[in-house]
Amino acid sequence: MSPVTATHTAARPERALLGALRLPAQRRAQVLESLDELRRLAEAAGAEVVGTLIQERGAPSPSLFFGKGKVEELKQLAQERDVNLLISDDSLTPIQERNLERGAGVKVIDRTALILDIFAQRARTSEGKLQVELAQLTYLLPRLVGQWKHLERLGGGIGTRGPGETQLESDRRLIRRRIRQISEALGHVHTHRRLLRERRRSVGLPVVALVGYTNAGKTTLLNRLAGSSFPVADRLFVTLDPAARRVAAPGHQPFILTDTVGFIRKLPTQLVAAFKATLEELPEADVLLHVLDVSHPEAAQQREAVERILADLDLAERPVIAILNKVDRRAGDNGLDSLTEESRGVPISALTGQGMGELLGRIELALRPRTGHAILRIPYADGATLALCYATGRVLRRADEPGGIRLEVELPTPVLARVAPYRIGAPATCDRVIQ
Repeated sequence: MSPVTATHTAARPERALLGALRLPAQRRAQVLESLDELRRLAEAAGAEVVGTLIQERGAPSPSLFFGKGKVEELKQLAQERDVNLLISDDSLTPIQERNLERGAGVKVIDRTALILDIFAQRARTSEGKLQVELAQLTYLLPRLVGQWKHLERLGGGIGTRGPGETQLESDRRLIRRRIRQISEALGHVHTHRRLLRERRRSVGLPVVALVGYTNAGKTTLLNRLAGSSFPVADRLFVTLDPAARRVAAPGHQPFILTDTVGFIRKLPTQLVAAFKATLEELPEADVLLHVLDVSHPEAAQQREAVERILADLDLAERPVIAILNKVDRRAGDNGLDSLTEESRGVPISALTGQGMGELLGRIELALRPRTGHAILRIPYADGATLALCYATGRVLRRADEPGGIRLEVELPTPVLARVAPYRIGAPATCDRVIQ
C-alpha cells in the first residue's frame, strides 16, 4: 500500500495598507520614518505590506480620522491591491476605527493593536502572557460595541432592547472580571519581584539597568557583559521578559545587570500600565544604561522618545550613562565624535566587544558614591566573609598574616556595614590589584 501523504496549506498572510496623517507641525521625513517603523512592526506580526498612504490635514477627522475623499481612495486602493487590512500609524478612537472599517471595506487596526499583537506572539513566560492579556483587554473594552455589528439595531432605547444589549453587557462584565483577576495575579508578581529585589539588595551588589529603544542591542550587551546567552535578533521586540545577571569583569566592581522590554515611539499606555511590575526594576537601579543604536538614521529621535518615557516613569533624575552602540555599522566617523561629546556617551559595539573596557570604567565611576574602601583583617576560619568580599567587591591588596588575612578592599556600602567588625584602619593608596 502506498503511503498516504498529507498536504498542508499555509495560512495566507494578511495584505496590509499603512496609513498616516501629516499634521502641520510634523516634518515629512518624521512621518516617513514612523511609517517605516510601522512597516517593520507589521512584518514582525506576519503581515505583507503592499502600500502606504499619507494625508496632510490640519487635524484628524473626529469621525473618520482621515478625510472622506482619502477614505474613498483607501477603499479603491484596497480593492485594486487585494488588501484586507488597514493599519493606522496613530491611535484611533473606537468610533474612528468602526467608521473607517465601514468606509474602506477592510479590517482596521491602529499601531497600539499591532504592538499588542506582536507582544501576544512573543510572550513566553506566564507573567509576560498575563501582562499582554491585561493590555489587550484594557484596549478591547471600549471597542466592544464594534464587535456586535450584526446586532447594532438593538443598541438601546425604546424598541431596541434585546439580546444584543444583553450579550454586550455580559461580555463587558466578563472582561472586567478577567481584568480584576489578572490584576490580582500581577499583584502577586509584584510581591515576588519585590522579594527578589530585596534578596539582591541583601547580597550588597549594586544594580545597573538597561533601557533603550527596541532593537538598540540591549540583550546583546547583556550577553557580552554577563557571558549569558539570551536570544537576540535584528527585529523589534525580541525581548519581553526581564532578565538579571551578575557581571564580574576582572579588576572591576561587580554588579547586577538587568534587561527590560524595549521602548518605542507612541508606546501604548496600556502596555506601560500592564508592564508596571516589569518596569519597577528601573527605579530600583543605581544606574541606568541608555543604549542607543547610533547606526539608525533617527537615533536622536529615538533617544528623545526614551527620555520622554523615562520622565513619565519619574526616572528623569536617575543617573544615566549613554551607550552609543553599533559603532561597527557606521561608515567612518559620520558625526560620532559630536554625538559622543554631546551626550557624554560611550561608543561601543556589543556585537564585537569594542569599547567594553571604557564602558565598565564609566559604570564603576558612576557606582563609586555607593561604594567605600576598607582595610580588613579576616580570621582564617571565616571563609564566608572572605568569599563575600571577593564576590561583591574589588580586592586591591591581600596579605596572609599570622593573625588573619589582611585585605584592602572596595565594597558596596551595605557590605561595608556587614564587615565592620573586621575593619582595622583607613585604606592606603594602592598601586596594584590582586585578582
